Amino acid sequence: MKKTPTKNKPAARKSARKVPSAVEINRRREWRLDLPLTAEIEGKLPQGKKFREATKLENISSGGAYFCMDSGVVVGAKLNLIIELPRKLTEGKKMRMRLGGITVRLEKPDKKTKKQGVAVRFSRDFMVIPEKKKK
Repeated sequence: MKKTPTKNKPAARKSARKVPSAVEINRRREWRLDLPLTAEIEGKLPQGKKFREATKLENISSGGAYFCMDSGVVVGAKLNLIIELPRKLTEGKKMRMRLGGITVRLEKPDKKTKKQGVAVRFSRDFMVIPEKKKK
């Protein structure tokens, strides 16, 4: 049986795959890690008063972090985050990392805790701070 040549048929379209409903789509540039790291946040309030508040990060990426606090910062506020690094990452040594950043988003305060969600985008500067040796 001889095959007859067929005309060039357009390629079949690939159908878009459906994303399972349990999968959340992340449209951010960096992956966010849900790491509850202990941190201290330093900055200035809109009135110019300095503050320092302890918190836990809800998530962090190479470009920013999200956490809750009650200091009342505004979008555009410059903040410093001093993050306790897990000892597994520092060969058992107590170390902290200091990161500068700017507030890019605020969430409404939680009705129960009155804490406000704060999203910070990091600047390029950071410093690793080793534990001070006791004399």
